[in-house]
Amino acid sequence: MAEGAAAVHVIDDDEAVRHSLAFLFESAGLPVRAYESAPAFLRVAAGLTSGCVLTDVRMPDMDGLALQRRLAELGVRLPVIVMTGHGDVPVAVQALKAGAADFIEKPFDDDALLAAVRAALDASRLDRERDAEAERVSARLASLTPRERQVFDRLVSGEQNKAIARELGSSPRTVEVHRARVMAKMGARSLPELVRMALGAGAPAPE
Repeated sequence: MAEGAAAVHVIDDDEAVRHSLAFLFESAGLPVRAYESAPAFLRVAAGLTSGCVLTDVRMPDMDGLALQRRLAELGVRLPVIVMTGHGDVPVAVQALKAGAADFIEKPFDDDALLAAVRAALDASRLDRERDAEAERVSARLASLTPRERQVFDRLVSGEQNKAIARELGSSPRTVEVHRARVMAKMGARSLPELVRMALGAGAPAPE
């Protein structure tokens, strides 16, 4: 598997379960990596930016909930699916409240598990795409001149050209020129698209 590929990271202290799950995912064409414990996974987790985590809840050393908390602390944003045994539904609810993508009860149905994992991988991919778009928008924002940024901030907060001109001590025609430059530099075809860019990049509103 290529480094950085979107893999299913399986964490379970039961070797037979790890082998079974690895075979299932490989047969379905999904890259997979298996770990015998949460600490073993944490040794590589910080460098992961894609994929999903499939972890057992009941494990020695560190259980699935503790692993989930540690991943959040490390800023690892991979979707987490927890595997629970009979009677562990309250634990699964805790995991969901803490941000888990899903939980699967043992013994699990292969099709249901594959569906949950594929949904988590899709969520991870979309998350990466949003991050990449936010980076592109941030780079475009950085290319604006100070005056263009002032116009941008006021445009995305809903102000009209005349109001912007009054605030900046300029003429509506000059604001119109700055607006055109802002739209061109940002690659926005319309004001709604410019607003969506600002929201996606977390651009602050003017004070």
